[in-house]
Amino acid sequence: MGSKIFSEGVGLLMETEKKKDKINEELARMYEESISEIKEGQILKGKIVQISEKEVLIDIGYKSEGSIFKSEMSEAEKLKVGDEIDVLLEAKENDMGMVVLSHEKAKRVKSWQNIVENQKEGDVIEGKIFRKVRGGFMVDIGMQAFLPASLSMMQEFGGADNLVGKRLEFKIVKINIPRKNIVLSRKEIVEERRRGEKRAILERLNKGDLVKGVVRNITDFGAFIDIGGGITGLLHITDMSWGRISNPGEVVSIGDEVEVKVLDFDKTSMKVSLGLKQQTPNPWENIAGKYPEGSVITGKVVNIMPYGIFVELEKGVEGLVHISEFSWSKEYSHPAEKFQVGDSVKAVVLRTDAKNQKLSLGIKQMEKDPWGKVEQRYKVGGRIKGRINVVTDYGAFVELEKGVEGLVHVSDLSWTKRVTHPKDILKKGTEIETIILNVDEQNRRIALGVKQLTQDPWDEIIKKYEPDTVCEGKVTNITNFGIFVELESDLEGLLHISEIDLAPGGRIEDLYKIGDAIKVKIIHIDGVQKKIALSAKGLEEEAPGEKDRPVIEEEGESH
Repeated sequence: MGSKIFSEGVGLLMETEKKKDKINEELARMYEESISEIKEGQILKGKIVQISEKEVLIDIGYKSEGSIFKSEMSEAEKLKVGDEIDVLLEAKENDMGMVVLSHEKAKRVKSWQNIVENQKEGDVIEGKIFRKVRGGFMVDIGMQAFLPASLSMMQEFGGADNLVGKRLEFKIVKINIPRKNIVLSRKEIVEERRRGEKRAILERLNKGDLVKGVVRNITDFGAFIDIGGGITGLLHITDMSWGRISNPGEVVSIGDEVEVKVLDFDKTSMKVSLGLKQQTPNPWENIAGKYPEGSVITGKVVNIMPYGIFVELEKGVEGLVHISEFSWSKEYSHPAEKFQVGDSVKAVVLRTDAKNQKLSLGIKQMEKDPWGKVEQRYKVGGRIKGRINVVTDYGAFVELEKGVEGLVHVSDLSWTKRVTHPKDILKKGTEIETIILNVDEQNRRIALGVKQLTQDPWDEIIKKYEPDTVCEGKVTNITNFGIFVELESDLEGLLHISEIDLAPGGRIEDLYKIGDAIKVKIIHIDGVQKKIALSAKGLEEEAPGEKDRPVIEEEGESH
């Protein structure tokens, strides 16, 4: 009986062991199947089982744990044992028999999947700039993305170094699926924000408003003022001061804080015109009351131009003294002959134009006009002496008194002599006697004559030199159209080429020389035009060029 019981017990024990082995085999089979399903590159859930100073030990349900360096985790200090995190299985076993895991790569893969599935180019995404690289920055958006420097708007933060560490919004400009990279931009976001700020400010802005701003840039034509909200207005040089300035830098400097008045603005183009001088009264208001015509002013020469000088009467008010208003008597070729910038001058106000902000001044009006009542002092027909001031090709200007000149025209120098140029008989600085021919006080002109000092001799000349009269003369000039022949002192006639017996192809110069005596016949005399026409045809004479040919002697010489 006892042996039977023992035998049954041993059999039961053996059956139990068999069942346990079978269960163990089943568990082993199931474990092997489970771990065989885990593949390298797969993202798994792992449980933190231990945290050391530098590493975190992770259980992924595999036969061994894996470790991850804390430096790979963005918020490692917040982790605790038992927390579950995403990891990527890089290798099932390393040299130490542990699995190789990466939390960072798991984040990248999941972020990339999320972006591909839920984001597109043009969408806005938030990220943190964590590193500066060549050509731009790396941004953490759950994975690494590239922000080109040209699209970073780094100037907002004062440079590239100040941008690192900033969490900002970005626009996705490029998703490259094959390469698994993303390009970001802040330019569009910043510009859109600025446009919104500008629109908001422009909605509140009114003409005439006083606004404060900072000088950002200075050019030759003005200064650009930042008045906030991304709006930069132009303060033109003409709106800086009522007075004359040659450069905007005389009034403002870069970085200056200024208060300016809004003169105009365009909401569409977002352009704003600003003014500084408009904060003070316009000095041209009531200009005619302050400086009535005929009043005497004292001012300072502030600019010299070829046509005159600009005189500052007060800050913002200048008048022009034209070069013709310098002197009654003296003519200037350039104002610099008489004035320099900074000179103090007295002048008379001639005209005021408040609308166009113009003042005409005169300096010569400070003295008495010498042409006043000149017709009473200089009567037509009267004889007068004066000094020759200027000799021109058309005559000579003779000073009769200070500020009053008369003109002797070249045609009024001699009744009979052909005058090529007045300087041949008149010299500057010499005294000359003349007769007053005409006085025009209104146009400030006096006509003088020299030949009128003697009686017109042409009545006697016409009687003396009747047509067909043959006489001898002297060659005084040879031209391409004929010869001028002196018949007597200061009396010449023209022997036209058609009235000379020339051989075919012959030249006048081959027949006659200046100073040669010549026999001529009077063919026409014009007492009005004061001209005598001569002919040498049909007149026999010695062959020209012979040394013993007769020559008309000058008056006072003997034969």
